Amino acid sequence: MSQLLPPDEIRGMFSLAMSDMYRREVPQYGTLCELVGKVNAQVLRHDPALANRLRADGQLERLNVERHGAVRVATAQELATLRRLFAVMGMHAVGYYDLSIAGVPVHATAFRPVDVRALDVNPFRVFTSLLRLELIGDPELREEAAQIVSRRRIFTPACLDAIERAEQQGGLTRQEADTFVTQALETFRWHSDATVDLATYRKLRAAHPLVADIVCFKGPHINHLTPRTLDIDTAQAGMPEMGVEAKRTIEGPPPRVVPILLRQTSFLALEEPIRFVGAAGDQGTHTARFGEIEQRGCALTRKGRALYDALLSQALAQSKVGTSLDEAMRSAFVAFPDDEPSLHQAGLAFFTYEADVRRAEQAAPPPEASIDQLVGGGWLRAKAVTYEDFLPVSAAGIFRSNLGDDAQASYQDEGNREAFESALGARVLDEIDLYQQLSDASLRTALAALSSVRPVKVTA
Repeated sequence: MSQLLPPDEIRGMFSLAMSDMYRREVPQYGTLCELVGKVNAQVLRHDPALANRLRADGQLERLNVERHGAVRVATAQELATLRRLFAVMGMHAVGYYDLSIAGVPVHATAFRPVDVRALDVNPFRVFTSLLRLELIGDPELREEAAQIVSRRRIFTPACLDAIERAEQQGGLTRQEADTFVTQALETFRWHSDATVDLATYRKLRAAHPLVADIVCFKGPHINHLTPRTLDIDTAQAGMPEMGVEAKRTIEGPPPRVVPILLRQTSFLALEEPIRFVGAAGDQGTHTARFGEIEQRGCALTRKGRALYDALLSQALAQSKVGTSLDEAMRSAFVAFPDDEPSLHQAGLAFFTYEADVRRAEQAAPPPEASIDQLVGGGWLRAKAVTYEDFLPVSAAGIFRSNLGDDAQASYQDEGNREAFESALGARVLDEIDLYQQLSDASLRTALAALSSVRPVKVTA
């Protein structure tokens, strides 16, 4: 049998093909990529230390290929098959996101690589939402929507065959991978033909614009692709100069010296002509697809996330009594340390560790020392871990800004992780556990390297 390709290589093939397809379908996405490329080059030119650090860590190449996409599916079967499809590319479901708290009737996960080496090769991610039909208040409309989506088939037979073949033989040959990528793209392609008549579309849109987007089309068209920038504020300011209408605010934390978690912005969704069932010609428009930019910071520990959530709640409360949200965020987040040593000492962010063996040979560390002491003394080098995941409130904010003003404000409901995992057919991985495992493994390796030169006992 021919040699099987590594999943990382298939993921690279797919992400490149996806990017090419979306660039053809949404030309402004190409403009966005051009803008991000210019901003990143400018940042690296003006900050040689950052450029050297990214180069030493092998991150420059990753920066140029980094993308995340987003899709929305309607049924448990669609979600479970997407899980199998992404598994062919070495991507796993990480994190559970309840967007109903922000007025969006879906819950979601992110399919992504989980191994550090795989992330460095190609960190392509797909934020994948599942419609919660139970949140449609009208029982008749809810049943009608369920009937509509039960009839559609979003995967080609050849795509399903390729998935089964990969599962049976543990991967795909290059020829099989080419077929897989070509067929898988059909699931995410835009279709301007609706599967319903205009009246049904309007009823579903009245329930929620996202319901209409998910239910009324042949498949879960990719609704955005997102390149990664090193300076999202400059990118946001540059969008209008390139003829791109940006959303008003950047989602996520305020600007910082040391970025944390994730900041996102986008250009507003395209208004696209749609042909509805039973009518001749274009009978209306639909807004769904947009272009997004992201800036990734360091991953936060559970303690760090608790502080982040508390400060976010404080800022949102301030914004309801006359303070602008931007001003409230800047004011609240003064309480969040903004340098790596403070983040490390306070246990707010995740770090990986490397031993400086030469330093240990020249000057022995104390026989007993804390991790902070070993880092402060130069025997260990601590490097902040990049956040690879998403923020529910930010995702919902992006969704709402591109759905129109008639999007519902909130749902009186809670997340249902158990139901989501049942639909997925697997447990979702906990992203904070993954960061903790990464940090712990690097620390064990670094301490072993140190101890081989100078024995040291780590204290709390």
